[in-house]
Amino acid sequence: MLGEGLKRYGAELHAYCLMTNHVHLLLTPKHTDSISRLMQHVGRQYVQYINRTYRRSGTLWEGRHKGSLVDAENYLLSCYRYIELNPVTACMVDQPEQYPWSSFRTNALGESDELVTAHPLFLALDREETKRRQAYRDLFRFSLPDELRNEIADCLSASQLLGRSRFREQVESTLGSKVGQVSRGRPKGQTEMIKLKSI
Repeated sequence: MLGEGLKRYGAELHAYCLMTNHVHLLLTPKHTDSISRLMQHVGRQYVQYINRTYRRSGTLWEGRHKGSLVDAENYLLSCYRYIELNPVTACMVDQPEQYPWSSFRTNALGESDELVTAHPLFLALDREETKRRQAYRDLFRFSLPDELRNEIADCLSASQLLGRSRFREQVESTLGSKVGQVSRGRPKGQTEMIKLKSI
């Protein structure tokens, strides 16, 4: 369902983690409405599947999905780590490679996953694939600092921007309003930003 939606609505998935009660997706939209349409598609299809399979009816999700625009230059790889370390943080596994429902083994070990598209900043870790995968694994030798993990989690739960002041200024200029006072709905105009989604 996700793979079909990525192609149909124009989005690239860089990292993901399917947890027992939520999902994390790191996405780059190709169009201003790519992510909202993708999430509607996945939500609708998944609820229908679950309701059919388990002979139930009604809604499944607690609420609307949450997302944050991410300052890729300063936070992208931290978001990769935040997402792929989720099962470790939740004490479900000791190492991220032990969790089968995430993108870690694709990004760190090179396992094939047609859903995942490497982001240019991930590719910039090294031109040679073996060295790039090693550089990526090296990022996981230490846990994500609590302060950074909390900053990402707080921005995500409040659907706020994750970025430094210059990034905030660029987004405010694009939106024509102050960050933190952004109305619901899609931002106006086309900007190159990464969205971290959690449902």
